[in-house]
Amino acid sequence: MSSDRHSPHPPPDLVDRALSADERRLRELGYTQELARSMSAFSNFAVSFSIVSILSGCLTLYGFGMTTGGPVLITWGWPVVGLMTLCVALAMAEICSSFPTAGGLYFWAAKLAPSRAPAWSWVTGWCNFMGGIAVTASVDFGAAAFANAFLELQWGYASTPAHTVLIFAAILLLHGLLNTRGVRLVAVLNNVSVWWHVFGVLVIVGALVVIPAHHASASFVFTRFVDETGFHNPLYVSLLGLLLAQYTLTGYDASAHMTEETHDAARSGPRGIVNSVVVSLVAGWILLLGITFAIRDYDGAVKSSTGVPPAQIFLDALGASGAKLLLLIVIGAQFFCGMASVTANSRMIYAFSRDGALPGSRIWHRIDPRTQTPTNAVWLATGGAFLLGAQDLWNATAFAAVTSISVIGLYIAYVIPIYLRLRQGDTFERGPWHLGRWSKPLGTLAVGWTALITVLFMLPTVRPITATSFNYTPVAVAVVLGSAWIWWLVSARHWFTGPKVQPDPTEPPQRTSELETR
Repeated sequence: MSSDRHSPHPPPDLVDRALSADERRLRELGYTQELARSMSAFSNFAVSFSIVSILSGCLTLYGFGMTTGGPVLITWGWPVVGLMTLCVALAMAEICSSFPTAGGLYFWAAKLAPSRAPAWSWVTGWCNFMGGIAVTASVDFGAAAFANAFLELQWGYASTPAHTVLIFAAILLLHGLLNTRGVRLVAVLNNVSVWWHVFGVLVIVGALVVIPAHHASASFVFTRFVDETGFHNPLYVSLLGLLLAQYTLTGYDASAHMTEETHDAARSGPRGIVNSVVVSLVAGWILLLGITFAIRDYDGAVKSSTGVPPAQIFLDALGASGAKLLLLIVIGAQFFCGMASVTANSRMIYAFSRDGALPGSRIWHRIDPRTQTPTNAVWLATGGAFLLGAQDLWNATAFAAVTSISVIGLYIAYVIPIYLRLRQGDTFERGPWHLGRWSKPLGTLAVGWTALITVLFMLPTVRPITATSFNYTPVAVAVVLGSAWIWWLVSARHWFTGPKVQPDPTEPPQRTSELETR
């Protein structure tokens, strides 16, 4: 892969030209600058890294991993899934460099499709919308569950579905309020989030390594297989166990959605996508090993009254005070993760609405003139997430379904542009950051892996299969995509022409209508 190099200390006039180059490129793609372009490359990386959030994803689904494959899948599933996810991230990053817009995936699909560009764009956008809402719901619901566990340990506030949903609503409300204050505040908090995650992992792993007098054996951590799903099929259960890692390594498309607010977007966006996965891959494996070696009472952790197995592992290893401290670190990380998720999802909603693709688009596309943020899109992101997470009041398996929806929705949206880019071959117009001769092999691996996990995460996770244990992911995906497709056939295909490009005074008129005529 390659990237243009710059002097580490460019003169002010060169910086000014780089900033205008971002706006010129955006106009070439059909849009004028509306959002505040004030994010650095590090801040762009920080958004994706915060959404991936190893302290959120790894610990939120750690209990699922303990019953679906156990230590061996927790330990070895992470690097396997991580390397395949890196292939997806690299393939996405190359496309992002060519088309640095807030629309991201659905805009890429429209630009890359050889025919029926509006239809490709429509499906990609709705998958991205569905996955983004589900990610926000699952992250903030996980934060609520951990917060409830802390409150139970500290003040006896019982971990019940009603209490968790109440905390969930409060977290979403706070994330909505913070995201309406402007991108500068969000950027600062995301920068803090990076160091919170890095030092948080060091503190948690360090405490679990140094303080306990007893640790699990290496054979337990690297070879112990556990199946409490009821299927009694090691291969099937092992595949299900990959959900822990794959759910965590999701959401790095946020760097693409923030490119209209980032300096040197054609390079910063791709680097943010890739670096967020690489750093998470290394730090996440260290975190999982540290926690798994610290397990004392496996069954007790799985059946913990807190409802959060990692909380019980902390409690057994460090005592009440130490467990509460580590829980606060995790809750803080989850809070940062959820906030970044709302930020990225609101930008996707803003861009999709800018092109008239959502019901009530005129409402969701509005920009607050004071903060230059899509305030209404923020509240749609949080409101939709609450509707998904509140299902836990009626169905205990709803959270697992929401996590599966987030993975499936986003990865379908990820892979469509990658597949279309593969079809273009050498005719693809590369940006300044590209993969060179590695484009085709990495893109092919990305498409194959996404096809596998899309099928995998729609399968039942518990046996016997009943109304309460059924994996409702296929139903939810079918309802959303089915409704979107019916809307397309009945109405949208007559008026949705893909991203609505605007005239660019620096280009000939025929270029500005490129998308609309495909």
